[in-house]
Amino acid sequence: MITPAAPVRLLIIDDDPLVRAGLTLMLGGADDIDIVGEGADGSQAAALVDRLRPDVVLMDIRMPVMDGLSATELLRRRPDAPEIVVLTTFHADEQVLRAIRAGAAGFVLKDTPPAQIVESVRRVAAGDPVLSPAVTRQLMARAAGPGREERVDRTARARERLALLADREREVAVAVGQGRSNAEIAATLYLSVATVKTQVSRILAKFGFNNRVQIALLVHDAGLLDDESGSSLP
Repeated sequence: MITPAAPVRLLIIDDDPLVRAGLTLMLGGADDIDIVGEGADGSQAAALVDRLRPDVVLMDIRMPVMDGLSATELLRRRPDAPEIVVLTTFHADEQVLRAIRAGAAGFVLKDTPPAQIVESVRRVAAGDPVLSPAVTRQLMARAAGPGREERVDRTARARERLALLADREREVAVAVGQGRSNAEIAATLYLSVATVKTQVSRILAKFGFNNRVQIALLVHDAGLLDDESGSSLP
């Protein structure tokens, strides 16, 4: 007999009570999502996580006392950190980029259709990012910065780090940077999904990353997304 998976435990943190009510209404209707609590400010996040043990936190970025960035950084430093999806009104806001570098699993826009927000929570709980390839590239373009010297330095550092990976790990890393899911990577590289998950876990561990979006940023910094093969590092 197959035991059904436990519902995803979700905590919502947003300073707007109407937004919280709307999110609760749209997400509460999903059988596999259990809204365990709400918070009105990032300063409440740590205590709520301690008490409620959510799997995923849906976190607004702009809040008055402690913003979502600070709360994300605080939570993701914990050894038992929940996954975090940030809520924003901008596609490529610098604060979103900072949140992702701090360990957020991705972001959703506040005007995203309800079904997509539900699916985003499910994907993050399953270990997949919630950034589309197009949006990932948009964010990473912001990460590149305007200065050529800074970009050159970042590229050199990123390539040095990626050189530490085995060939197969690097292929998986580039595929992650291209926004591919585990199943898509498995099909492209002729691997099992379980092997892909293992490879991703190894890459995360080697670099001390929290999630695969950070892998994508590193691959972008190294300039490997311009080379779809990603097969070599000069």
